[in-house]
Amino acid sequence: MSTKDGNNRIELLQGTLDLLILRTLQRGPVHGHAIAKAIERNSEDVLQVEQGSLYPALHRLIKRRWISVEEGVSENNRRAKYYSLTAKGRKQLDVETTKWDKLAQAIARILRPAEQDGKP
Repeated sequence: MSTKDGNNRIELLQGTLDLLILRTLQRGPVHGHAIAKAIERNSEDVLQVEQGSLYPALHRLIKRRWISVEEGVSENNRRAKYYSLTAKGRKQLDVETTKWDKLAQAIARILRPAEQDGKP
């Protein structure tokens, strides 16, 4: 997974794609291509998810039993695998979201210490 601007590519923290996939599946079953497009759309096209990153992440999440997979037919009448969040995955989404929030707050305190103290 990378940012759209290839010249200023930002490597994301390990586990970030897993969190974004879990969050995307919170709304219901989705096939792989739609997961990638939803992440791109919801990030206002800042984040790009390549197949070489997406499908290994999906397999990893299946192995952990955070998501499940079923065969189905896509909107354009093609066979597709639909991924769903499991009960274990919903719990993990809460855990990962809390960890992400703590990490983001800690980084913000370091990058902008004056703002955290209520000073301009």
